Amino acid sequence: MNEYFQRAIPLLNKIEQNGYEAVFVGGSVRDYLLNRVIHDVDIATSATPEEIKAIFPKTVDVGIEHGTVMVLAFGESYEITTYRAESEYVDHRKPKEVKFIRSLHDDLQRRDFTMNAIAMNKNGELIDPFHGQQAIKNHLIETVGNANERFQEDALRMMRALRFVSQLSFTCAPKTLEALIFNKELLATISVERITSEFGKLLDGSNVQEALRLLVETDLLAYLPELDGKRDGMLQLAGYPINKLKSEDEKWALAMHCTDTLENVEKTLRKWRLSVKRIRTIRTIMKLVKELPEQPNLKWLLYQNGLEYVVSANHVLSVLGYDAVMEDEALLEQWQSLTIHSPSDLVVKGSDFVVWAEGRKSGPWISEALTVISEKVINGEIKNNKEQIFEEAKRCNLI
Repeated sequence: MNEYFQRAIPLLNKIEQNGYEAVFVGGSVRDYLLNRVIHDVDIATSATPEEIKAIFPKTVDVGIEHGTVMVLAFGESYEITTYRAESEYVDHRKPKEVKFIRSLHDDLQRRDFTMNAIAMNKNGELIDPFHGQQAIKNHLIETVGNANERFQEDALRMMRALRFVSQLSFTCAPKTLEALIFNKELLATISVERITSEFGKLLDGSNVQEALRLLVETDLLAYLPELDGKRDGMLQLAGYPINKLKSEDEKWALAMHCTDTLENVEKTLRKWRLSVKRIRTIRTIMKLVKELPEQPNLKWLLYQNGLEYVVSANHVLSVLGYDAVMEDEALLEQWQSLTIHSPSDLVVKGSDFVVWAEGRKSGPWISEALTVISEKVINGEIKNNKEQIFEEAKRCNLI
């Protein structure tokens, strides 16, 4: 048994000593059976949140309305969730009511896919009433019970299905695929933030190309922000070795390169509800993907944009099939060779130009002059020396 499960066994023992059931469930059990890396464990119990709080002196209410309590015990923190049943769902997103129950079988019955509806007790014995192990063996994504009902309860499960295609290299079972196509319009009821989270995980999977093709095949694509009508671009994206990219932002930049324009991408990414910082990062990578092959002065490009962005753009260009891309180490050497790395490294400021210009009013000319001088310093035409910069500014009629 994995060490993360073993470390949690004293917790399960204590719950059982108080007369309740406690088991490992969900993604941690699935990943254990797949020999995937596990970073934490999910624990479910027949004890109610109040009963768990009575057993353990140190707890935090992290989602008590859904039956989840964080327990601080045995030098670790664990989220423990009470077995529950869910009533009819509202707007294909959330249950109208959550009811705490004592039956593990009924708790597993409400879950999305059979591979996620397997429990394991402290002895490593599996409780698998819906044949999730067989689905894992066959690499199949099967819903627990009727696929239409599961997707109509929570339409985000359709994106989760394709995310698992990407992450696990599984195939959607025929009934799962049929239900995806039949219920695709329901994805419009899901918040953009939840869709964005799933799409980001999908892009990060090892089988992302197949998942992207399924997005097109099922027409779920039409219900993703700004991707309706972008079938050709998405299929183009699916043809590239996306897994070679190092970061999620690089993958988003490649996706936008295939499906959008540099002029429009900021607006598009706002529709995805990405943070301002991430939008700026993705747009800068896209811009550099366009500029890097055409830029004769690599040092100036590095100075203007920073090493990290240029390296990311270089990765995207490599995936796009460009031959004349540099190794990361070569870019690092170029960066380290720069005389200055940012405007703050320049020995003169805008105020110096105002003084040198003998009272000329401030304006855009100062920024333009600093840019000219910075480029000359970067190119080694002059040193980062105040006297040399003054003489060069006079010679170039900048003051």
